[in-house]
Amino acid sequence: MEVLFTPEVEAKLARSAAEQGRNPGELVQQVVARYFDEECRLIDAVNRGEKALRPGEYLTHEQVGQRLERFVRP
Repeated sequence: MEVLFTPEVEAKLARSAAEQGRNPGELVQQVVARYFDEECRLIDAVNRGEKALRPGEYLTHEQVGQRLERFVRP
C-alpha cells in the first residue's frame, strides 16, 4: 500500500522520526496501529454505555458531579 502525504506532513513525519531515531515507515505503522487500537476502545466504550442505558443503569449529570466531588475532596 502506498500513502501520499502533503510535503508539510511528510516533513513533520521525517523530523519526528529523526528525533526518535526511527524509520519514518515504522513510525507511520505504529501511529496507524495505535489509532485503530484507540478507535476500538472508543467503540467498545460507547457500546457498553448504550447497553447500560437500556435497562436504566446510568448516572445523571448531577450524580456524576456528586461522585467526582466526593472523589476529589477528602
